[in-house]
Amino acid sequence: MENQKSLALSPSEPEKYSRELDVAVRAVQMACSLCQKVQDNLISKTNNQIQSKDGNSAVIVADWSVQAIVSWVLSESFGSKNVSIVAEEDVQSLSKADSAGLLEVVVKTVNDCLHEAPRFGLEGPETPLLSSDVLEAISRCNSTGGPTGRFWALDPVNGTLGFVQGDQYAVALALIEDGEVVLGVLGCPNYPMKKEWLSYHYRYHRIISQLTPTTSESWDKGCVLYARSGSGEAWMQPLHKKNNMLIWPNSAIQVQVSSIDNPALATFCVEKSNSTSSHSFTAGLAHSVGLGKQPLRVHSMVKYAAIARDDAEIFMKFARTGYKEKIWDHAAGVVIIQEAGGVVTDAGGSPLDFSKGIYLEGLDRGIVASAGPKLHEKIIRDIDASWNSSCL
Repeated sequence: MENQKSLALSPSEPEKYSRELDVAVRAVQMACSLCQKVQDNLISKTNNQIQSKDGNSAVIVADWSVQAIVSWVLSESFGSKNVSIVAEEDVQSLSKADSAGLLEVVVKTVNDCLHEAPRFGLEGPETPLLSSDVLEAISRCNSTGGPTGRFWALDPVNGTLGFVQGDQYAVALALIEDGEVVLGVLGCPNYPMKKEWLSYHYRYHRIISQLTPTTSESWDKGCVLYARSGSGEAWMQPLHKKNNMLIWPNSAIQVQVSSIDNPALATFCVEKSNSTSSHSFTAGLAHSVGLGKQPLRVHSMVKYAAIARDDAEIFMKFARTGYKEKIWDHAAGVVIIQEAGGVVTDAGGSPLDFSKGIYLEGLDRGIVASAGPKLHEKIIRDIDASWNSSCL
């Protein structure tokens, strides 16, 4: 993460989408805090032996709660009539009679989080939200996207397996206008600010935190990355610490992609485990282009963060047959990498199209992200050569 500098204060003339970005970053910071508490509670209650049922329940609570929080904050900031959100969960299943217990937990989680809104520079509700208020907030997340107008794309917990295992996951929020991603915020609660800590598992931090003072910054666990389209800048700030006020820009530093343009010297960012991806072609391609460095293995959209902040140079995803990529899984990460100097396209070299609804329609084979145009061009050529010689 070289060539970083402190984030300048707001310019005298407000830049386009500056208000939206400010609110979005604060909302994601608050959502990350919520997810941390749910994940910490899951791990402590299960004594590090997480059962599938416990893990799934925690993810469900985090999903619904973050969706309600972000929807409520955006609506309070910009007016509910002006806010349209594309998100994975719909309100119907949570509204059923047999979901009363789950709804009660979600409402409590949401209110506990909103009680701390002033710490994040946001106004909370005058009185706790009722179940109907929470359901109403979630119900606003029913947009289907499209080529015209403005809508937000939200993935409340991207990386379910990482969340359950106490590992990497992300909270992703992007603003899309007339089919173009205009800003993106990516919260990575377990992704340390310092690259040298990447080899340590999240649970190791739990041990370290018991041995070092609470003021220790040896871990600096958690970060939020964000960017506005066309700014030529991407920023990273540490995750907001407990019991403090979030003072903008919260020690933000500018991040830039790596300058490496030789595939043989690049670090390949790969998914630890993903049922939606085809790993065989990706692994074969990595071998054929001579990638010799140890790959960086992380869950979720954290891969986008890794490339944007110079922890890796290449990320590829080739979906399994029948799976269609969704816009909320990529929108925030794409704009952050692009503004950090990187490139994201499909495997044919065409830009990703966020104007076709909730899916990334028309993808040529898969998605490729690289730390710069020269490296990207070489990877695209290698993909074509490997694809044509394979049995795919």
